[in-house]
Amino acid sequence: MVKLAQSTIKYLIEAEFETEGLVEKPDIIGAIFGQTEGLLGSDLELRELQRTGRIGRIDVDVSSSNGKSSGRISIPTSLDNSETALIAAALETIERIGPCESVVKLMALKDVRSIKREFVMDRAKEIMQWLAGESAPNSINMSETIKESFRTAQLQHYDGLPCGPDTLGSDEIIIVEGRADVINLLKNGIKNAIAMDGNRIPNAIIRLSKEKLTTLFVDGDRGGELIIKEFLQIGELDYVVQAPQGKEVEDLTKKEIFKTLREKQTIEEYKSQPKARELKEFLFPQTAP
Repeated sequence: MVKLAQSTIKYLIEAEFETEGLVEKPDIIGAIFGQTEGLLGSDLELRELQRTGRIGRIDVDVSSSNGKSSGRISIPTSLDNSETALIAAALETIERIGPCESVVKLMALKDVRSIKREFVMDRAKEIMQWLAGESAPNSINMSETIKESFRTAQLQHYDGLPCGPDTLGSDEIIIVEGRADVINLLKNGIKNAIAMDGNRIPNAIIRLSKEKLTTLFVDGDRGGELIIKEFLQIGELDYVVQAPQGKEVEDLTKKEIFKTLREKQTIEEYKSQPKARELKEFLFPQTAP
């Protein structure tokens, strides 16, 4: 017997049977071959079709209960639709299985190619979704990697401090807290920022604040306020600005950066704010009587 290759299956015949007594699998297969023999002509003899691989292995599931048997018959074929229909109809002519009266009824005639097409369509959709989820982020990541590389290449140093390429040549500078702040400003087109890069204000920063028009741009938290305190004691500032409450300069979007910088305050304006009262000893140093 030649086994039918899965790739050549066109149709799958599925039928159910019931018998008035107990039968076993060999009885059912014997009835299929025996009672269809000669019914459809020599071209559609099941034994010959199976020998030449035009129908596959006949699968039978059988169960018994209360002295009766029932089950399911499956026959794969590579025949055309009309020939397959003839074989399916022939199964329903079986009236006896083994010693028992029986009834065989066709339940389904499946177009396996249609099932495969549905699988291909569903799988193709999954693959498209996977591609949409993978290829787009990859291209974005590549772009971001290039941009990050370019920004890092633009990053310079002054006296060991990270700064933008225009810091020394510009009449105005923006002082920020850390390297990531400088990179974020570079990313958004601001090239004259320099970072303190630590908890203490470096001498190089103090020196630049005395030579250039200086804006101190700090995070929107208590730490940012403390930096303003310290800077007002030892440096010279022209403008002060804090990121929105709870945000850090390195995380601001382009829109947030430029909106915040437009709202920068002169030292006099900053001193007039209610919160400046907390910094009274720094902003309004008392002189001895």
